[in-house]
Amino acid sequence: MPRILITGAAGFLGSHLCDRFIAEGYEVVGMDNLITGDLRNLEHLQGLPEFTFVHHDVSTHIHLNGPLDYILHFASPASPIDYLKIPIQTLKVGSLGTHNCLGLALAKKARILVASTSEVYGDPTVHPQTESYWGNVNPIGPRGVYDEAKRFQEALTMAYHTYHGLETRIIRIFNTYGPRMRLNDGRVLPAFIGQALRGEDLTVFGDGSQTRSFCYVDDLVEGIYRLLLSDYALPVNIGNPDEITILQFAEEIIKLTGTTQKIVFEPLPKDDPTQRQPDITKARELLGWAPRVSRAEGLKITYDAFRNLPEEALYKQEHRDFKAFVK
Repeated sequence: MPRILITGAAGFLGSHLCDRFIAEGYEVVGMDNLITGDLRNLEHLQGLPEFTFVHHDVSTHIHLNGPLDYILHFASPASPIDYLKIPIQTLKVGSLGTHNCLGLALAKKARILVASTSEVYGDPTVHPQTESYWGNVNPIGPRGVYDEAKRFQEALTMAYHTYHGLETRIIRIFNTYGPRMRLNDGRVLPAFIGQALRGEDLTVFGDGSQTRSFCYVDDLVEGIYRLLLSDYALPVNIGNPDEITILQFAEEIIKLTGTTQKIVFEPLPKDDPTQRQPDITKARELLGWAPRVSRAEGLKITYDAFRNLPEEALYKQEHRDFKAFVK
C-alpha cells in the first residue's frame, strides 16, 4: 500500500484528495493546522485504518515516522478574505511550508506535487493563459501575498528538482468549485449562492465583463492524480476552459436557485483579474486529461450541498467585511 502525505487535508481540495487516494488504495496521512480547514470535511474518514490525521502547521518542521512515497502540498489559504486576515501565514506556508515539504520529500525519497495557481498569471495580458506565460502580478497589491507565495513556491520546487534531482510536479489550478467550499470565503461562486440562499441581491463588481473559467472538483482531482503519476516536472494548467463573464455567471445562479433577487453592481476591486481561461493543451497531450463535468451539472451538485448546510452557516459575517476582494 503506497503511503501519501496530503497537506491542507481538511480544506476543500485537500479533503477531496484524501477521498480519492483512499479509494485508489493508498494509506493517507492528512495534515492541517485548521486555520482555514474544517475537520467536518474529514469526519467521514475517521476510524478508517488507512487514514491518519495530523494537526500540524507545515510552516514549522515536519516530522513523520515511517516511509513515504508521495506528498501533495495543498496547505495554503486560498481566498481573498484569507489574504487580508492572515497575510503573513499565507506567505509563510508558500515559502517555509513548501521548503519543509520539499525537505521531507528529499529525506524520504518521495515524489512531491505542489499546488500552484492561475494567480501566478496575475491580471494576464495573454489569453488564454499558457504555462509559458510569465504573468502580470502586482507584488505589493492585496493579492500579492498569495500570488508571490505561489510564484516563489514554483521557483523553490524547480530548484529542488534541478539541484537535488527530486521528483517534483507542479499544478497550476484554475477556479475550482464543488461541495465543501467555505460558503462565506469571498470567492464568487459561494458568494453568489450564499446571497441567493439568504435572499440578498447578488453583488457583481465592475460591470461584470471580467471572465472566469470554473472547473468541478472531481475533474480537478482527476487531473492531479494523473499529473502526480506522470513523468512531467514543469508546470501544468488544470482547469476548465469554458469561459464565462461574471455577469452571465450571476444570471446562471439566479436561474439555478430560483431567487427573485436582483443583481447589484459595486466598484471593481484593485488588481482583480479581468480575464481567466486556461490553455489545457499540455494537460490533454501529456495526461490525456480534459474536464468532463458540465457547469450546469456541477453547479446543481454544489447548490444542493450548500442549501443542506445548517442555517447558521449562512450568516457568518466574514463575507461582508471583505466582500470587495471577491476572487
